Amino acid sequence: MNNHLTLITGTPETKLALHEQLEDILGEFIRITSYAVDEYVPEQLNDHLIIFSSYLVEEEASPNVSPSSTCMTARRTMNYQHIDRLFELEKGTSVLCVNDTRQMAEETIDTLKKIGMNHLSYSPYYPGKKIERNIETAVTPGEITFAPSSVKTIMDIGVRLIDITTLIEVLDHFELKQQLGGTISSRYTGKIIELSKKLADMNRQTELLNHHLQQVVDGVNDGVMAIDRHGKVTVFNPFIQEYSGLSSTHAIGRTLPQLFKDTKLLQFLTNPQEEGKYFTINGYNLMIYRVQWEESDNVIFIFKNTDETINMEKAARKQLLKTGYIAKHSFDHILGTSPSIQQTKKIARQLASTELPVLIQGESGTGKELFAHALHHHSARVYEPFLAVNFSALPEDLLESELFGYEEGSFTGAKKGGKKGLFEQADGGTIFLDEIGDISLKLQARLLRVIQEMEIRKIGGTKTIPINVRIIAATNKHLLDLIDKGEFREDLYHRLKVLFLTVPPLRERKADIPALVRQFLQENQIRDQQFDPALMNELIRYDWYGNIRELKNTISYLITVSEHPVITMADLPGEEFFQKPKVQSHSVSESVMDERLNHTVLNVVKDLNDSFTNASRKKIYENLDHSTLSLSEQQIRRVLDNLKARGYVTIKRGRSGTQITPEGLAFLSNS
Repeated sequence: MNNHLTLITGTPETKLALHEQLEDILGEFIRITSYAVDEYVPEQLNDHLIIFSSYLVEEEASPNVSPSSTCMTARRTMNYQHIDRLFELEKGTSVLCVNDTRQMAEETIDTLKKIGMNHLSYSPYYPGKKIERNIETAVTPGEITFAPSSVKTIMDIGVRLIDITTLIEVLDHFELKQQLGGTISSRYTGKIIELSKKLADMNRQTELLNHHLQQVVDGVNDGVMAIDRHGKVTVFNPFIQEYSGLSSTHAIGRTLPQLFKDTKLLQFLTNPQEEGKYFTINGYNLMIYRVQWEESDNVIFIFKNTDETINMEKAARKQLLKTGYIAKHSFDHILGTSPSIQQTKKIARQLASTELPVLIQGESGTGKELFAHALHHHSARVYEPFLAVNFSALPEDLLESELFGYEEGSFTGAKKGGKKGLFEQADGGTIFLDEIGDISLKLQARLLRVIQEMEIRKIGGTKTIPINVRIIAATNKHLLDLIDKGEFREDLYHRLKVLFLTVPPLRERKADIPALVRQFLQENQIRDQQFDPALMNELIRYDWYGNIRELKNTISYLITVSEHPVITMADLPGEEFFQKPKVQSHSVSESVMDERLNHTVLNVVKDLNDSFTNASRKKIYENLDHSTLSLSEQQIRRVLDNLKARGYVTIKRGRSGTQITPEGLAFLSNS
C-alpha cells in the first residue's frame, strides 16, 4: 500500500477516535499513521499528506511538517454513534457546551444546530469562562476534564468525527476519487443511516410507550391530570373529563387558571401539599392529591371519587367477613341456664355496648374466646373486622410482625410490598388479644404505646399509621401475681382492665352440663345414642378441671368407643384421661398469711373510717404497724382489690376513698 497519510490531533482521545474512523472508512486503501500533540509528534514529518484535527493543532504542529508535504485541516461533525443521547434531555433544557477553547465550543454549538439538535438552549463554556447562571447539565464532545464542578450531569457525546467533505478531499489527493468516491460515500452514508434507523426505532418505542401509558392512565379508576414545568396540562384522562365537565382536547396545553375558577381549588392545585383535600366539583365528592415529581417540575393530580371509595371499602369489608375476619359467635351460642352463666352473660351484654377495652379472666377451657366473639357481635362494630391473636401460640419475633406488620425489605424473608399487621387489618373493628399473660415485657411496652396513642408503626417503617380498634384481652393467669413478680406491666394492666369480665369455671355451673352434652352430641351428628342416667350423674358430679373443653373431649371419646345404643359408665376412660386440679401456689401458711393481711388492712380501713379520715393507700401505708407487718403501697392495693372482690370494702375516688362494708365488719368480728 503506497498511499500514506499522517493524522495529527491534540489529545490521545481524539487521536484514537479519528484514527478508528479513518481506518474504518479508508484503511483498506490508505495506510494511516496518527500522533497526538499531547503525547508525541516527530520533529520532522515528510509524509505526502498531513491532516490536522483542528486549526489549533495546525498552528502547534506545523513547525514539525516538511514544506514538501501537503497539509489539510479536517472539517469535523458530530459523532453519530453518541448523538442520540441528546434526545434524553427535555426540550428547552439549558446546557453548557464544553470544549477546550471558545472557538471550539462555539463551533460545536454551530454543528449541533446544523444537524438538527436545536431543541436545547446552548451556552459555550471553556477554560476561564464564567458561568452567568445556574446550569446543571453539560454537553461535551470528549472534553469532560474542562467541565465546571458545579454541573450535576455531564453528557459526553463523543469526539467530533471528520466529515464527508474532508474524506473526499483525501481521496482526491491520492487520485482515488473517481475509483472509490462512491464506495467511501456509501460507507459514510451507511453510518448516518444506522443512526437514522436507531433514532427511528427510538421514536417508535417512544410512541408505543406513550400509547401504552395513555391506555394505563385512561384505564385508572381515578381522575388523572398532569402539568409540565410551564404549568400547562399534558394529561387529562376520561375520569377527570367526567368530574370537571371539560374535554381533554380543550384542556391539553392550557394552564390551571384557564380551566378552573374555584379560588380554593386553584390555591390547592398550584401549591405544594403534603396531604389530600376534599372538594365537591360538579356534584362529585372528590379527594384530590397533588404529587410533585422529584426528578422534574411536572406535577400529577389524582382525583378520587369518595362515594365510590366508600362503596369499595364496604365491599372489601364484606370480603373480609368471607375470609373469616368475623365474630362467629353470639351470646345465643353460649349455652347454660345456671345463675352464674346467666349473670356473666348479662354483664357481658352491658359491656358490649361500650367502646372501652375489656379484660376477660377465666380458667382454660371456660369459653373466654366465645365471650370475646359475642362482645364484638353485639357491639356497634358488628359489621367491621374481628381479628384474634393468641400470644401463647406464636414466637415473639413473629408476633411483632403479625401485630404491627412490616415494610418491604425490613428483614430477611420479608414479603415484597411488605405486610399489614393485625391492628391495621382490624381498623374500625375489634382485635382480640388471647392469652395476654404470655406476652413478653418488650412486646408489652410496644403494645402499651399502641393502646395509648391508637397508632402503629410497621417494622422497618418510618411513618405512624392511625388506627381505630377496640381491644378485648383474655387470660387464664392472675396478672396481679405477674405484676408482683415483675413479669407484667402495671400500666398495661390498667389499660386493658378498663372493663372486666370473669367467666366461671364449669364446676361452678354444673347445672349446665346436660345442655352442653346434648349440644356436643348434635355437633357430632349423634341422635340415636342415649346416655345412661348414672353416667350423666357422674358427669355432673365431676369437677372438670379442664372445664368445657375437657367435657367436650370426653363426649367425643364416649361416642367413639361405645358399641351400644346406650352409653354407660363402662365406656368412661380411666383416671389418667382426666385433668387433675392444679397444685395451689399458696401453702397453708401462705393462706393464713393472706388472711392476716386482709384482717390487718381491713382493721386500718375501719379505724380510718371511724376517725373520718380518707382511707387512701398512702394513709393505710402510714397507719400500718411496720414493725410487725411490712407492706408496700403496691401490695396494699392488691389486698384492697382482694377485699373488694370479697365484698368487704368499696373503693371510690375522691374523699370517700375506701369504705368498709357490713360484710367486712362481720369478717372482722368473726375472725
